[in-house]
Amino acid sequence: MTGRTPAPAELAAGIAAGETRALARAISLVENGHPSARELVRLLYDRTGNARIVGITGAPGVGKSSLISALVGRVREDGLKVGVISIDPTSPFTGGALLGDRIRLSEHFLDPGVFIRSMGTRGHPGGLAEATLQAVLILDAAGMDVVFVETVGAGQNEIGVATAADTIVLVLMPGSGDAVQALKAGIMEIPDVIAINKADQPLASALRTDVRQMLALGGGPTPAIALTEAPSGKGVPELWAAIEAHRASLEAEGGLEERRARNLAAEVHAIASARARRHLENAVSDDKELRRLLDDVRRRKLDPLTAVHEILGKVFHIDDEDDADAR
Repeated sequence: MTGRTPAPAELAAGIAAGETRALARAISLVENGHPSARELVRLLYDRTGNARIVGITGAPGVGKSSLISALVGRVREDGLKVGVISIDPTSPFTGGALLGDRIRLSEHFLDPGVFIRSMGTRGHPGGLAEATLQAVLILDAAGMDVVFVETVGAGQNEIGVATAADTIVLVLMPGSGDAVQALKAGIMEIPDVIAINKADQPLASALRTDVRQMLALGGGPTPAIALTEAPSGKGVPELWAAIEAHRASLEAEGGLEERRARNLAAEVHAIASARARRHLENAVSDDKELRRLLDDVRRRKLDPLTAVHEILGKVFHIDDEDDADAR
């Protein structure tokens, strides 16, 4: 492939043939919102649905990247191909990811059975880039057996990871107060497995006890809890076993397809909402009359709900009062 943008069919063929460069360029297309990305995803979609998608979330500094590196090593022992999407803070200057592929998971960088990609959040709430889900689909279509999605962990606002994963792993660290913050933020409601990393610290066992007590208060299914020490690999086989056990349980109960259907519906809604918002913002920016409405709201000459009614009517031809009556 040359410096030109390859046609979607050409990229799809390259991905099917296992070409790493085609895979990288395909993810770049969806990340940058290239016009050909939609056709590319359409061509690849019937090849998806085979990879195990594992979301890894947690606050900054708990060792998510090191833990994923250890998990990748464990999975590769089974001969499985692995993809990793690391969601990084977006640079305010370049719009790109602040942390790069060569920094993260460096010991696996030359392994042909591992594909690693860092993506910027681009200001997306919850720490997930809008393109992440399409990137996961592309890795799935490329024949990856396992795809890890690591979120930025900004402010523990990580609910969005649930829309991308079959299994969600929450990483906590002793002595950081993560468990309390996670409970306050409602994060304890979403993990299927919990990893208490840096388990060599004295407070690790106490944190496990605290987490179990918090989970007992919820009354729902209790996630497995693994104590891990990523650099040494301690507890990593047990963590992977817990991830595999969760997936097996879902499959046995018919919950995997239900979860994936829910996740895909959430993806459609999220993408549609994001694009509708961009369309709305552009329409208001380009229309003097709509900008005047916002000025009237600012000067308190017009109330916000009336402004919304008029803007929706002009931009989307929606009568929000009729919609409210229907509800």
